[in-house]
Parts: sequence; structure tokens; C-alpha cells
Amino acid sequence: MTSRAVLLANLGSPDQPDVPGVRRYLNQFLMDPYVIQLPWLLRRLIVSLFVLPARPKRSAHAYQSIWTDQGSPLVALSMQLLEQLRKQTRVPVAMAMRYGNPSIESELLKLAALPGISEIMLLPLYPHYAESTVLTSIKEAERVIANHKLGVKLVVPKPFYDNPDYIRNLVSSAEPWLNQHFDHVLFSYHGLPELHITKADPTGQHCLKTANCCQTASVAHATCYRHQVLCTTELFVKAAGLRQDQFSISYQSRLGRAKWLEPSTEHVIGQLAAKGVKKLLVLCPAFVTDCLETLEEIEIQGAAHFRQAGGDSLTLIPCLNAHPDWVHTLSQWIAPNPVQASGGN
Repeated sequence: MTSRAVLLANLGSPDQPDVPGVRRYLNQFLMDPYVIQLPWLLRRLIVSLFVLPARPKRSAHAYQSIWTDQGSPLVALSMQLLEQLRKQTRVPVAMAMRYGNPSIESELLKLAALPGISEIMLLPLYPHYAESTVLTSIKEAERVIANHKLGVKLVVPKPFYDNPDYIRNLVSSAEPWLNQHFDHVLFSYHGLPELHITKADPTGQHCLKTANCCQTASVAHATCYRHQVLCTTELFVKAAGLRQDQFSISYQSRLGRAKWLEPSTEHVIGQLAAKGVKKLLVLCPAFVTDCLETLEEIEIQGAAHFRQAGGDSLTLIPCLNAHPDWVHTLSQWIAPNPVQASGGN
């Protein structure tokens, strides 16, 4: 029996799209010190006094607009991916959410209890490194292993933002939309406060210090979210054969008053419509699974904003979700001898 098991980790979702469920979820999410990077007391005051009184109601309405018979789209699509992946590998695989259910703790404990398991590969389903996604997932897994004294080794692959398989999957999944008429492609990435970028810079002297910092070689790029999303875009554009005037990059999902990465998706959508773009495609490569940020923020809010600004149609290109190419790629990454596979790395 193999000694390895694999735990996939995604961000998470409320258990129910109601105010109490969203409040519990937001409290867990926003009290993570890797999300709001402030001392505990200040973080507690901000979350309790300025977020939890009103935001759960607004967020619950947003979740209700995308909720399905299977529940949260993020969780349901993640489980579909897991189901397909299990058909292609002999290695035990589980899916966990950093916030909400199923938790990293519950799934790690199940995997560690399997006979013969001595190593667990943790694969955060985020292509690009950020402390608020990748690092917090790693730290939570390490906490569980330490607290429960689990006799397993944790292995974490590096982010896959420039992995040729990921880029190829991203392009192939988008081809049905790219092969139709469109005016422009917007790469909308999840935003981050600039403080998160500079804090993750091990040199303390590179990230956001110059206009071309992301194009200047540095060890900081290994943990620089902005460099990595620009790299993903460049590789996609080259593979898909897009011209430089056919695409733009923006950042979505801002929260709070801190300075975030620019330009904002909302601003760029309005700007493109004002310039005469009528048919806009939006791709969200920071997510491998469709969720609130893609289905509600882009497909509903973004599309309405685009039309109000003078555009005709905004089309969200779906995330990889359980696309067959993506399932096959993951099976190759996590196991040397998948059950159903041809080719490989």
C-alpha cells in the first residue's frame, strides 16, 4: 500500500447562505492573521465592530444569488473534482476547505488514520502564492499535525502559476470562448493589499519598489503574488496567441481601506466599455474553482456594470473546475501511476 495520501485545499464557503451561516464563516475567515494582518485585538475590533454587524446580510444575499441544489458552488464543484480525481489515481485523496467544512483538520485526521500512511501531500488549489491563501493553509495543516501528534510528513509542492500543464489546461478550457468573436479579454485576479506583497518579500527591498520590479529578476518572485499573476498572464497570452491590445489585467474583491493592487476590476470594466469594447470575456486564473468571486462578483455584478457603462455582453469563462484535462493533470501531479492516464510529465 502506498505511503502517500493527498489533501487538496480550497478556500471555503458558508454552510448555508443565511446571515448566521455567513457570519460564522466571515468571523473565521477574517480573524485569520494571514488575512487581516494586524494584531489580534485590533483585528478583533475591526471584525466585530465594522464587519460583522452589516456585512453578513449583504454577503448572504450574494451567496443566495448563486446557491445551487447541491449547496455552495465552490464546495459542490470541488467535490466533483475530487470524485473524478479518485477515479484516476490509486492514492488516497481528500478535499478540505481552509474555512468552513470539510475542514483541513477533519480531513487530515482521516487521511493520517489510514493504514500505512507516512506522508501527506498538501496541495493548496491556488496557482499563485499569497500568505492569505497558500501559507495559511500550510500553517493550519502544520498545526493539526503538531496538536494531534500525527506521525506523518507534510509535503507541499510549490505554486503552479507557471507550470506548463496548468497553462495548457487554462488555455484549452478557454478555447470554446476564445474561438468565438470577442473584443477583449480581461484577466481578473483576486486582489491583495499592497502590504501583503511587501511583507512577503524576503529581501524587503524589491517588491513594489520600482515600476518594473516584477520584470526584474529577484528571489522575491518565489513569494510575490503580483509577479506570479503577471507571469501566468504572459504565458497564457503567448500560448493562446492573443495580441497585446486584446487583453488587460485587473484585481477584484477589495475589502477595507488599505491600499490594494491596482487597477481594480470594476474600474477596468467601466473603462473598457467607455472605450467601445462591446463583447468582453473575463477570465479569473487565480481561482481553479468557480465561487462567489467569479459567479456573483463577475458574472452578475460585473456584467451589470459593463452594460450600464455601455458594453453589450460580459461573458465569464468558467474556471477549470472538473475539466477533464485538469483532472488528468492533477492525477499526474499527485501520483506516479494513475489508474487512467496517457502521457505525463
